[in-house]
Amino acid sequence: MTRLFKALLASAVLTLAFSSGADAHPHVFVTIKSEIVYDAEGKVTGIRHAWTFDDMFSTYATQGLESKQKGVFTREELAALAEVNVTSMKEFDFFTQGKLNGEKIAFGDPKDYWLDFKDQVLTLNFTLPVKTPVRMRDMNLDIYDPAYFVSFELAESEPIRLVAAPAACKLSVAKPNDSSAQTKNLGESFFNQMDPKNPFGTQFANKISVKCP
Repeated sequence: MTRLFKALLASAVLTLAFSSGADAHPHVFVTIKSEIVYDAEGKVTGIRHAWTFDDMFSTYATQGLESKQKGVFTREELAALAEVNVTSMKEFDFFTQGKLNGEKIAFGDPKDYWLDFKDQVLTLNFTLPVKTPVRMRDMNLDIYDPAYFVSFELAESEPIRLVAAPAACKLSVAKPNDSSAQTKNLGESFFNQMDPKNPFGTQFANKISVKCP
């Protein structure tokens, strides 16, 4: 899990107890708001994510960053941190898996990415473009961390939106079951020894489904 830890927090100045003092996963908490974007022809062009990190991660990620106003960060001041976060997540497929018309979605490199800092928490905004936009019959997206180092939770209000979608398209969203009972007895050693191909984290996936006639 150290590898994933370093990838996600590479730009933060950390002396945290995330890996040494915590008893069980997850260690980072993210609240999801995302949009599925269509073009004028009704083709899916990408997924626009806005992921808000928990206050502890946000505090340590911004520790040591220079800013003109203490405790306040502009997009420009957070630009390098945003780039590191986006670049680091590529190794993990941006925690976004999906199928479009039955075929695995091939995403291009993220674009239009930046970090906001509001109410003492960071929100990472980025767009995953679909390499080949197509007219959708059905799409299924899963947002999760297979290693369950990061917990992804859908925002309470309108977590997923369709942008410029054909009127007949229907969206459904399913949250994972509560994870506390399943992980409370799993110590750090369990995750450190877990095979990277282990599908443990799939049970905590947020599932998004869209159907268009």
